Amino acid sequence: MDKKLEIQSRIESGLTGFPICEYAFIDPADLAFSDRVRWVCEHECTRYNTSWACPPAVGTVEECRARCARFTDGFIFTTVSEVADIENLEETLATRMEHEEITRQVRNLFLEEKPAELLVLSTESCAICKKCAWPDAPCRHPERMFPCVESYGIIVSDIAEKYGITFLNGQNVATWFSLILYRPAVS
Repeated sequence: MDKKLEIQSRIESGLTGFPICEYAFIDPADLAFSDRVRWVCEHECTRYNTSWACPPAVGTVEECRARCARFTDGFIFTTVSEVADIENLEETLATRMEHEEITRQVRNLFLEEKPAELLVLSTESCAICKKCAWPDAPCRHPERMFPCVESYGIIVSDIAEKYGITFLNGQNVATWFSLILYRPAVS
């Protein structure tokens, strides 16, 4: 078995203890980027320009695309949370923290493989600190902060469709996505 398949096999074995809905190993070259996704961040998200996990702190869409292009392998996964009213943003967002904890644990599985480089993107606009240090000081917890997938301009629905991941899982079900990009260490 080649090294790539060995890593994937070990990761899959470790995933059995997590409430992950769906996952796929992906080719980062399949990621689609759009300035329109970033436009939504800037014009519709209250977290824009307030966090190291969000634009403009994460860089331009082109800078994010170039950052992602450094990776040879990727992994996308989802968790789901049932809510009483999906349109109640406060209630829906309250379910996100469980997904973020699962993302940290899955990230740790990848760290056990000692990759040459690893990038974790998730659902966060980062809620670790009560007030983010952006833009006056460096991030206080860079090892725990995961930029939001959409903040990179990545079209999540596109990569989900390419790899058979369900984007909508029901009327009052929040589907949370995380993306891990990695480059295995050279033996």
